[in-house]
Amino acid sequence: MVTGRFAPSPTGDLHLGNLRTAFLAWLLARSTAGAFLVRMEDLDLVQANAEHEGSQLRDLSALGLDWDGEVVRQSERFDRYEDAIATLARAGLTYPCYCTRREIREAANAPHDG
Repeated sequence: MVTGRFAPSPTGDLHLGNLRTAFLAWLLARSTAGAFLVRMEDLDLVQANAEHEGSQLRDLSALGLDWDGEVVRQSERFDRYEDAIATLARAGLTYPCYCTRREIREAANAPHDG
């Protein structure tokens, strides 16, 4: 049994790539009698909004894609993430980074061997 998940950002309309991803995740889950979950990546506080989320969910429904349980929203799960980080920190498994955002951006664009 497979659990499929689709996690769009509610910052605008779904595009063909989103719909393909959702359909494949849904099809794999349903073909194995598994669950299909929707998790909204609503952390972009500037562009994400309930209107876009509603539109995206209506589009999925119109295409016959159904999901199990409630839609999960990243913005409502901070406590879970903080607890997980605290557990890792207590176990000595966190590795803080003191890089600036600019340094991280530049490192990502740097040439890499291999």
